[in-house]
Amino acid sequence: MLLSEVFTKDLIKINVEAEDKDEAFEELVDFFCTAKNSDAREEILKSLREREKLMSTGIKPGVAIPHGKLLFLDDIQGICGVSKKGVEYDALDGQPVHLIFVILVPGETDKHLKVLKNLAELLLNPQFYTDMCSQKSAEGVYNTLKEYEEHFIEMI
Repeated sequence: MLLSEVFTKDLIKINVEAEDKDEAFEELVDFFCTAKNSDAREEILKSLREREKLMSTGIKPGVAIPHGKLLFLDDIQGICGVSKKGVEYDALDGQPVHLIFVILVPGETDKHLKVLKNLAELLLNPQFYTDMCSQKSAEGVYNTLKEYEEHFIEMI
């Protein structure tokens, strides 16, 4: 599954204002619910928070990849948030995160593992992180993601 199919332009929020992880979850889930006209706010937040209790998903410097499983979804959905000032996230490295890739997975599937793998591959290139953080619009973030993804696909 292509990242550009999961993190679509309408689900990219730049200038995330949240100061901590829980505020970021709320801000990004509210953004998702508005974009998708969904009333599943509390269910999504519960899923993300339960997963986060296991271990922080702030796993790479400056990057968090929270994810949750939701029975009502038909297909995997993603929300990308970009914070210029950084979000205190209880990340493994103790530093704020600037890129948050929320992955919402339908039911009992492991589809998110492919998305996680693809994100991890792109994040091996430090320029990807820099270029994503420097974008000033959702379209710029989407185009950057798509460009790096296409380049990666050509290499394999």
